[in-house]
Amino acid sequence: MKIGYVCTNYKNSQYTRHAVESLLRNAGHEIQIVVVDNASGPEHVADLRRIADDFGNVTLICSEENLGYFSGLNLGIRYLREAVPEIDWLIVGNNDLQFPVDFLDRVQKKLFHLVGHAVISPDIVTIEGQHQNPHVISGIGKIRELFYDLYFSNYYLGMVVIKAAKMLPWLSERRDERQWGVPQHIYQGHGSCYLLGPRFFEKFDELWAPTFMMYEEYFLSKQLGDAGMKVYYEPAIVVKHDCHGSLRDVPTRKRWEMARQAHKEYRKFVKIFG
Repeated sequence: MKIGYVCTNYKNSQYTRHAVESLLRNAGHEIQIVVVDNASGPEHVADLRRIADDFGNVTLICSEENLGYFSGLNLGIRYLREAVPEIDWLIVGNNDLQFPVDFLDRVQKKLFHLVGHAVISPDIVTIEGQHQNPHVISGIGKIRELFYDLYFSNYYLGMVVIKAAKMLPWLSERRDERQWGVPQHIYQGHGSCYLLGPRFFEKFDELWAPTFMMYEEYFLSKQLGDAGMKVYYEPAIVVKHDCHGSLRDVPTRKRWEMARQAHKEYRKFVKIFG
């Protein structure tokens, strides 16, 4: 099958190389890859240029500014769809992914069924073996939403909330991922990896990106929902995720501030009461 992969890179080109190499081990398929570098700096760009030189089907796009996650992906999506318009399916997501050698075979085997869905969310498994999908099956409860507001009200209070959640896991435990073996429509799929199919591009040119980073899962679900569609979770398609490898060089305080800004945007659309 013909398929594209678009990922963003920010100061972690070693992950990009691993992702590219693992996907290209999927023999028997025509693969085009676009890496969007979010203003990482000369050293990382040099590493990425070596990757593009090593593999003829890898294109590097260097953004002069850090566009963030979905906006960065959109830059690559626009390029790839113009350069290779016959590609119907795109893998979009992080660069800290590792694709099994049968990843594309599994996609192709399910293609007749998957073509009816706009966005496919695969079984994303961390290096430690934790399933990150289905991320949210039907919705988020009011108590959890209140915890989110508490967490984002103040950085130091947020750190206390995190410690409390670690000490009392029942406070933060999510049960949706326990259904990782069940194919189904879901409210939100984990943001590290999606497959965008022909139905997506019948309705949209790109991903809705109202935030720099974080809460992408919600904004994609709303984008689809407003068009009468939902994310479809398919556990037969599996990808490994070096969780937060894409954010490892971002300080904890800065990550919290980015998430807080995204949470404010999220609250414009999702109210706890009323």
